[in-house]
Amino acid sequence: MVVKIYGMASAVCPQRVMLCLIEKKVPFEIELVDLSKMEHKEPHYMAKQPFGQIPYIVDGEFELFESRAIIRYYAAKYAETNTKLLGENLEERARIEQWMDVEAINFNPLVFPIVLNLFILPKQGLAGNKAEAESFAKRLSKVLDVYEKQLSKTKYLAGDHFTLADLTHIPTMRALVEGCGMACILDDKKFVKAWWEVIRARPAVEKVVELMKSGALEYSP
Repeated sequence: MVVKIYGMASAVCPQRVMLCLIEKKVPFEIELVDLSKMEHKEPHYMAKQPFGQIPYIVDGEFELFESRAIIRYYAAKYAETNTKLLGENLEERARIEQWMDVEAINFNPLVFPIVLNLFILPKQGLAGNKAEAESFAKRLSKVLDVYEKQLSKTKYLAGDHFTLADLTHIPTMRALVEGCGMACILDDKKFVKAWWEVIRARPAVEKVVELMKSGALEYSP
């Protein structure tokens, strides 16, 4: 059965799932849920995702929502396929989980208001709050100082191999750096900048960008 992702490729959370599946070379189809038309708030959608957010997935008889839960599921389901995204042992898995929590708790909540004000709202023809974005950018810079210290010791966040700890950052980092034009936030963080350049260059990222630009609704390795 081909995995079905309910969402849209231009949104960061579906991109997280797409990246994981492409790294694992698992085919998928995107069942378009248009945020601009509020389709994620319609009753039939919320019957599957009760918080009215994207994405959720259908894999045969199995359904799951929340992008970070979904990528953990597929990284475990296809643990021995292609990129080993959950490490080799329990200790490596614990460090990966640690940095996934950091992304969800310390990183993402600071990036979202920046992206909202500098990218999402202007794209909709609305005025963003630049002062608010700048305030969150200052707070984010301090969080990235912690990343800088870690990445001065290891090539990737959880060690010397690419894992979910890195993958989960890619969609929001790309929105921040490329969508908002905030590459300058990395200028004084040479290790974070080097890490971003390495993970941004992964073929899976380029494939997601290609799917976004083409409007294609399926992936087959």
